[in-house]
Amino acid sequence: MSATTPISDAVRGTVERLRAEVASLHGELTRYGLVIWTAGNVSARVPGADLMVIKPSGVSYDDLTPEAIVVTDLHGTLVEGEHAPSSDTAAHAYVYRHLPEVGGVVHTHSTYACAWAARHEAIPCVLTMTADEFGGEIPLGPFALIGDDSIGRGIVETLRGSRSRAVLMAGHGPFTIGRDARDAVKAAVMVEDVARTTHIARQLGEPVAIDAADVTRLHDRYQNVYGQQGDLQ
Repeated sequence: MSATTPISDAVRGTVERLRAEVASLHGELTRYGLVIWTAGNVSARVPGADLMVIKPSGVSYDDLTPEAIVVTDLHGTLVEGEHAPSSDTAAHAYVYRHLPEVGGVVHTHSTYACAWAARHEAIPCVLTMTADEFGGEIPLGPFALIGDDSIGRGIVETLRGSRSRAVLMAGHGPFTIGRDARDAVKAAVMVEDVARTTHIARQLGEPVAIDAADVTRLHDRYQNVYGQQGDLQ
């Protein structure tokens, strides 16, 4: 199925590039064990247009070709594609409408991050990796039902004004944002890693939080100095 609103020639090339990129990035979710079956999704904002590309609902990861990735507007209405958009489309669209700096959104059901979400507990900043990547604790967002933009509202309310690029939606799981889709996928991988390590540390005793001033220094260095210029690793 597809809508009648055409995609302009000015952004057609960008749309096709992002469909291919988003299709490929879903392979990173399976490679790092962040999803099972058809759960989870990656989306990307289309620069220069009120559009996004996102995984279709209920389609196997093995079948996620660029052509299978659908295009919607920023209210989740299908613009182009042969499948219904992801059930999380309204949440992604809400984020793009309200956080203009965000170019990519990812949702996974990764085991350890979901375990923290099931406990309705933020992941404390007890590791330099958490400080580097998220600038502090990974916060907990409110419980919200799937199907409308309630999850999106919770994401925005929790992350607006925060240095974190990830939120654990209570009773659900992690959502991550980034300057583009690849950046958001990286954040999703990092969330699961620190969620697992922090959980293991708690089995040995209470982890010690990193001092707030040190968190700021670590985050600033990682975001502005570490890695090759223009390509944070």
